[in-house]
Amino acid sequence: MGRYTGAVCRLCRREKEKLYLKGDRCYSDKCAVVRHAYPPGEHGQARQKFSEYGQQLREKQKARRIYGVMEKQFRRYFKEADRRKGVTGEVLLQLLESRLDNVVFRLGLARSRNEARQLINHGHFEVNGRKVDIPSFLVKPGDLVAVRNNRKNKAVFKEIAETGEQQGTLDWLEIDHEKLLGRFLRIPQRDEIDVPLTEHLIVELYSR
Repeated sequence: MGRYTGAVCRLCRREKEKLYLKGDRCYSDKCAVVRHAYPPGEHGQARQKFSEYGQQLREKQKARRIYGVMEKQFRRYFKEADRRKGVTGEVLLQLLESRLDNVVFRLGLARSRNEARQLINHGHFEVNGRKVDIPSFLVKPGDLVAVRNNRKNKAVFKEIAETGEQQGTLDWLEIDHEKLLGRFLRIPQRDEIDVPLTEHLIVELYSR
């Protein structure tokens, strides 16, 4: 499956807001959105006016970039959300939040979703005691996500453990920073998902 390999800071600039794709850099003065608060490219500083379709498209692209999902995969998530009971836009976000890479990031076991995907691909994590190296694996309520025992001594996890203790936790997750593990307690409600998205625009786009 293809993936974006360019500069992630350009993606934040394209949406003209922080998508927190680069970990600690996003919280510093080096953030590209802070330094250049306009889209990249030759016409980035030109005044932009979007049509209704353009607004819907930008919202979908923003969601894809936040969660690091390619187009075909994102469309499958939407179809699944549309099939399930509940508000389609909210269910879509709940599916995306249930991805293993997102859960690892939310637990503070990685500094960004990009880093979480890389660590998962390299086989550093397990779910309920079984190694999982698929970032898109959907975590279910009650599942225990942990750094594998033979990987805990790596420098990256020592650093994450030290900084993680200073971060807050979410009500739908339970984290033990010392043991580098956490539990996915339940599916989050919409007001607990702090992403800058207007999901009904995505639903309108795919409903055309």
